[in-house]
Amino acid sequence: MSTSRPAAKYRGQRKVAEPDLGFTWGVWNSIMLGLAVAVLVAGYVALSRGSITLAPVLLVVGYCVLVPASLLLRARDGGSGE
Repeated sequence: MSTSRPAAKYRGQRKVAEPDLGFTWGVWNSIMLGLAVAVLVAGYVALSRGSITLAPVLLVVGYCVLVPASLLLRARDGGSGE
């Protein structure tokens, strides 16, 4: 059997370098996102049980505070995150 080679149209093409946008994903981002999901689940459970005060507070905190915080927090070590 012969080894397969890439198609002729792909030969000679250079890989375009992607710009570094400064976005890193670390352990703390995962923890914050997990906390956000837990708060959102608790908010929807409270909503299903008829809470008209606790449910909106939990949902607003989850969607407007914790999810953006999990995306915007950067690692302190300056690693690339990849």
